[in-house]
Amino acid sequence: MPLKSFKPKKIFYSIGEVAEMFGVTEPTLRYWEKEFSTIKPSKTPKGTRQYKEEDIEAIRLVHYLVKEKGLTLAGAKQKLKENKETVVNTEEIVHRLKTVREELILLRNEFEALEKVYNE
Repeated sequence: MPLKSFKPKKIFYSIGEVAEMFGVTEPTLRYWEKEFSTIKPSKTPKGTRQYKEEDIEAIRLVHYLVKEKGLTLAGAKQKLKENKETVVNTEEIVHRLKTVREELILLRNEFEALEKVYNE
């Protein structure tokens, strides 16, 4: 499932919104939160999780390593421990390339639609 484009528009996101962004379940996010100390959403007095941009970026790295690269959680932890900067840079490049690809596909589709109109 392609990762949905994410552009921060508000200060806090709910667990449901974040789960949808990454195509994972809410229990998966709760589990990752226990396993990765970098994912630490704040909680309201009622216990509702509120994810900030930095939490979402931490989730993006875990998602990249586990769901896209196929690493185990232990492998992802090790990779982040060994060379987090390289992982961050690689994920950013991959994310940008996917965004560019999506934009190119949209442009191609629009071009093909225009081409059909002019050829009729």
